[in-house]
Amino acid sequence: DKAFSNSGNLKTHQTTHTGEKPYQCNQCDKAFLQKSDLKKHFMRHTGEKPYQCNQCDKAFSKSGNLKTHQMTHTGDKPHQCNQCDKAFSQSSNLKTHQMTHTGEKPYQCNQCDKAFSKSGNLKTHQMT
Repeated sequence: DKAFSNSGNLKTHQTTHTGEKPYQCNQCDKAFLQKSDLKKHFMRHTGEKPYQCNQCDKAFSKSGNLKTHQMTHTGDKPHQCNQCDKAFSQSSNLKTHQMTHTGEKPYQCNQCDKAFSKSGNLKTHQMT
């Protein structure tokens, strides 16, 4: 059993069971369970980027993206490949790199039999 400190928290929790998403974006068809999630989403439409890097002129709409970016300045690469000595600042880059070891190529061209480990390489291929 869960206990809640106020009725608002209980009401928010109960909507996770009903699937209700009362906060609707007025720019697109997305809806959200919590007002804070709608506010974060709305920044996509406004282009607002309140999280400014203090090392360069880049700014981000999400604090997590700023933290990831800041690793480019510190050189921090916490995601280590267990097959070789390469390390990456982002887990997604490690995952893509690991495909070089497994040979996995999940991005298949629908016009020919070529496949790619990176979606960008497939897009480039499809433009030619």
